[in-house]
Amino acid sequence: MKTTTILRIEGFVVLVLSVYVYFFILELNWIAFVILLLVPDLSALGYLKNNKIGSVWYNLFHTYSIPVFIIIPSVVVYSPIFLMISLIWIAHIGMDRMFGYGLKYPTMFQDTHLKRI
Repeated sequence: MKTTTILRIEGFVVLVLSVYVYFFILELNWIAFVILLLVPDLSALGYLKNNKIGSVWYNLFHTYSIPVFIIIPSVVVYSPIFLMISLIWIAHIGMDRMFGYGLKYPTMFQDTHLKRI
């Protein structure tokens, strides 16, 4: 099995699990989910400056590090707002990976760690 296929499957699993927790365990607001799902893609606006800045901003908002960093204390103190934001963010990243969008190289927007798009 190709590495890209495995990463796409991983993205699908992350998307499904985050949606499941969001809707069926925490029963959070579906309207907020729909509205905020594509917000991390605003980070691509960095490409208006240049490819290097664009890739840094895009990658910063498309790695699991920040939303996981937010979700851990949110679970401990039960902060529904931060849980909502982090689960939507994680779902977005999983969705991107499922569709084959990876982290960007500073050469061009189309150059990703998964493939050229």
